[in-house]
Amino acid sequence: MWSIPNLLTSFRILLIPVFLVVFYLPIDNAHFWAALVFVLAAITDGLDGYIARKLEQHTKFGAFLDPVADKIMVAAALIAVVEYHNTLWITIPALVIISRELIISALREWMAEIGKRESVAVSSLGKVKTTMQMIALTGLLWSANAFVIALGTIALYIAAILTFWSMYIYLTAAWSDLTHDS
Repeated sequence: MWSIPNLLTSFRILLIPVFLVVFYLPIDNAHFWAALVFVLAAITDGLDGYIARKLEQHTKFGAFLDPVADKIMVAAALIAVVEYHNTLWITIPALVIISRELIISALREWMAEIGKRESVAVSSLGKVKTTMQMIALTGLLWSANAFVIALGTIALYIAAILTFWSMYIYLTAAWSDLTHDS
């Protein structure tokens, strides 16, 4: 159970309160340090999957914990960014991203119950979406200057569009099961 990938995933979960505390600390460069913690968490996200594949250390616990860690970290960062920037232009794409995560999590759970989980498995589009989210959130957390904020905001909109698109693909794949009453 405590393989290297699972330890990295657990470490990522432990980074969430650290990230939040650092973000709200009344010190110089708190947002820079919080963004750095967020980047460290994002790196562990990529690293745990790579190591699990490379060393063949896949576990059921890891398959459960990894997406949970990802969703909690992204949600925490989105909430911090929305609260800090306090603008509809950040709130709307953040709400799209969080809503999609809830919808797709429920869809995956339901599809697993009917034995069709593979039809809503993670796709390569999901990896691009996640990368855009990490870029967006790093920029918006750091908020170093107007350029970084603009770049983060643009990346957040791209992430929201990819999020919506991937949700459409997943819902389309599951549509016949969702609408077929037996």
